[in-house]
Amino acid sequence: MKLGKKRGSIEVVCGPMYCGKTEELIRRVTRAKIAKQETQVFKHEIDLRYNLEKVASHSKMVLDATPVKDSQQILEILKSNPKTEVAAIDEAQFFDMGLPNICNQLAEKGLRVIVVGLDTNFRGEPFGPMPTLLAIAEKVDKLSAVCIKCGKPATRSQRLINGKPASYSDKVVIVGAKEIYEARCRHCHVCNKRSKT
Repeated sequence: MKLGKKRGSIEVVCGPMYCGKTEELIRRVTRAKIAKQETQVFKHEIDLRYNLEKVASHSKMVLDATPVKDSQQILEILKSNPKTEVAAIDEAQFFDMGLPNICNQLAEKGLRVIVVGLDTNFRGEPFGPMPTLLAIAEKVDKLSAVCIKCGKPATRSQRLINGKPASYSDKVVIVGAKEIYEARCRHCHVCNKRSKT
């Protein structure tokens, strides 16, 4: 990795499902490539929705990516690619809590780090390492989608099970798309808590 005069940084793009986060990652990486910068894109290996070795937006934009099992593997791969100037990470919420530290290390070494992910889970609560990434980033862009119910700006991801809102106690990480998630605003988002017996 370059240790020259270049100043590294962390950029975070967040928001609910269907707000264009991955499209924005693809746009930023494409611009970096046009500027002749060496780029490397990563995704978590559990994200198999479209293609194991590509990040893909819901609008079918794609970009080559390296699947990894954890944040440490990102650092190891980049150590073997010292010319990399831009490191992009898709779906950061799937990663372990070591991701913010890895991103800090990369930025300290002069890399531009672009991270995108869901800032809240289906419950409407902070998701994985995203809150820390938002806190340490130099630049944050929070995108919104369109609420499927009322048409207002959506900031939440609604999980559905057999067409009905998931319960609060359901598993937090379930990789999926339109078949189990909708974008909703705060007022149309529902997360049923199961009653305690």
